[in-house]
Amino acid sequence: MGANMARRLKDRRFHVTAVYDTNRAVATALAADLGCAASQNLSEVTAESDVIFTVVTDDNAMREIFSGSGDNLLINAGGKLFINCATISPQVHVDVEKLATKAGAQTLDACMASSITQAREGSLYLMCGGSEEAFRKAEPILKELGSTVLFIGKAGEAAKVKALVNMVMNINTAGLAEGLALGAALGLDLEMLRRVFSQTGAASRVLETDGEDMQNHEHTCFFSAAHAAKDSGIALDLARSLGLNLPLARATKEQYDRMIAEGLDELDKSGIAELTFKDRHKHSGDHV
Repeated sequence: MGANMARRLKDRRFHVTAVYDTNRAVATALAADLGCAASQNLSEVTAESDVIFTVVTDDNAMREIFSGSGDNLLINAGGKLFINCATISPQVHVDVEKLATKAGAQTLDACMASSITQAREGSLYLMCGGSEEAFRKAEPILKELGSTVLFIGKAGEAAKVKALVNMVMNINTAGLAEGLALGAALGLDLEMLRRVFSQTGAASRVLETDGEDMQNHEHTCFFSAAHAAKDSGIALDLARSLGLNLPLARATKEQYDRMIAEGLDELDKSGIAELTFKDRHKHSGDHV
């Protein structure tokens, strides 16, 4: 996601000064593509830039890049703006904003409800949280990356919305996989079934993006099963903190956890179909 966002910004004539990745080869290849520096540490990225985008894996990674000992993004960060796009726990966004404020910097949560293709095309759906001042400063850049740019509220609020988006998307994905798997077991024509789904109450965005892939065993990764499990977990943690029981979200996370346990974690989220279609996977049908 971050690489394609950087490519999009270069296309739109922004000066991309530096990139960083824990995988040095990835950073070097991207830097060569963009004609910029491949920084060897995080503080170099901050030193070279006025606005820094971050797209990391999880809460631990987010805390590390902003508060890690020895090297982090907030070294000499006065006056800088950090736009943080990862799907992480809302409280981490709040904590990072506090750290940045102490360092004389600003942060904005810019949660993305889109995928790799949209990042490259500049058609991301962006939900933002933080101060209005930070949002207004970031807005001209974000409008080059997203077809929709919404200001939700204070730090962490956009992350709550994003957690719910992904929770419902994951539930829909699991439900679609079960519907298609049962249709296949009944001997139904799945192209016909998908067409009927699309014209009835079974329609969903996931049907458009994942239905054909589920039918054809095509699970090239745009949003991994590992990330689906992580994101459903964020929503379930929020629910537990409020004393809410979400059985569908819990069951969906258990399915994605099964994928991780069985080595399917880097398949696209549509790969959940491999657990539900009969005879596709060693444990498919175990929990009928």
